[in-house]
Amino acid sequence: MLLVFLLAFPLLTGCWDRLEIEERAVVLGVGIDKANPKEKTINEDVSHAKDENVEQLGLIKITVQIAVPGRIPLGPGEGGGGGGGGGGPKTVWVVDAIGSTVSDAFNVLQQRVSQPLFFGHLRIIVLSESMARRGIDNLNDYFRRNPEVRRMGWMIVCKGQASDIMNASPQLERVPTLYSMTTMEQAVKMGRFPNDFLGIFWNAVSAKGKEGYLPYVVLMEDQNIQISGLAYFNSDKLAGVTDPYDITLYMGIMGSREAGGESYVKIPNSNDYVMVQSRSRKSNFKTRIVNGKPHVTINVLIEANILSKSSSNTELDKNVAKLIERQIEKNAAKKYKDFIAKIQKSGSDIFGFGEHVRAIQPGYWNREVQSAEKWAQIFKETTVDVAVTIHIRRIGMKAT
Repeated sequence: MLLVFLLAFPLLTGCWDRLEIEERAVVLGVGIDKANPKEKTINEDVSHAKDENVEQLGLIKITVQIAVPGRIPLGPGEGGGGGGGGGGPKTVWVVDAIGSTVSDAFNVLQQRVSQPLFFGHLRIIVLSESMARRGIDNLNDYFRRNPEVRRMGWMIVCKGQASDIMNASPQLERVPTLYSMTTMEQAVKMGRFPNDFLGIFWNAVSAKGKEGYLPYVVLMEDQNIQISGLAYFNSDKLAGVTDPYDITLYMGIMGSREAGGESYVKIPNSNDYVMVQSRSRKSNFKTRIVNGKPHVTINVLIEANILSKSSSNTELDKNVAKLIERQIEKNAAKKYKDFIAKIQKSGSDIFGFGEHVRAIQPGYWNREVQSAEKWAQIFKETTVDVAVTIHIRRIGMKAT
């Protein structure tokens, strides 16, 4: 009996270091901006002595949404009644801190928060555009080293200050961070943005033949956010921002099956226009070496529906649908090539052409490329052909 007791005793110590959820400061969202040196107060030298000149790294301002225990709604009607939003200040506590690095800023923040910061429920990281252009290597390093940070969260780049989004209170959600996260997840489901959560972005950043991209959002006057393009990177710095329509072009090139893009197309031999919506997409890349340089051929297949037309002057039938298909194929191929050429100027291979070259042409890669920096230069000179095939499955019905 004594032996059994001694063997069972270690199994009873599993909760000796437990920490109740109410005893944690649960971080839901983080906004990161470049800080003005005038904002730094005299009491924020927490991680270093005053005589250590670490501010030459550049000051960073973090704005954090921390869940208020007992005020997060658990179901319909809880936390104030009704299903509407606008309850941000009641459900979360927004607090900021300034430091020389991300870890320094969080260290300063911990001095102001009584409970230990917990990142297990971190859902969104917002970067200001100016911060992204400065470089996010330190930021990526901090969050990737933290085992509490889930790879299923989102990182986005915003126009203006990230702190404004952290302080926003949208009307459709009582927890502001959950609104931003839901916006991105629903955009993926509706085929309006490619799936690009943290894990995917960090994989792209780590690859030798591919660069990362993030959603680019704008805070609107009614406190909601609008997805306004792709923020694409070259190494750890923001290289540029696309137009909103370019999101559809990128998803077509990459063959994102979920399709929700819409566009107007002029009916050949007519003055009428039709609204066409893509249903699904497929694509494949073929790489080869031509005259000592990589050449990529992209085949894009899109299935689409006709949603509406501008007038009733033109009857839609199979013959007209074929004409529309050929017109779309011609327009789309040109738009795809123009979009790729625009991205190539920055040397940011968000398409992953380099990864295909590295996999299919290993001899060329090991001999001529070898590094991500070298591929960024070769990518600018890579020739690309795009072939597009459109199938219109439904042209709609007309009441008689």
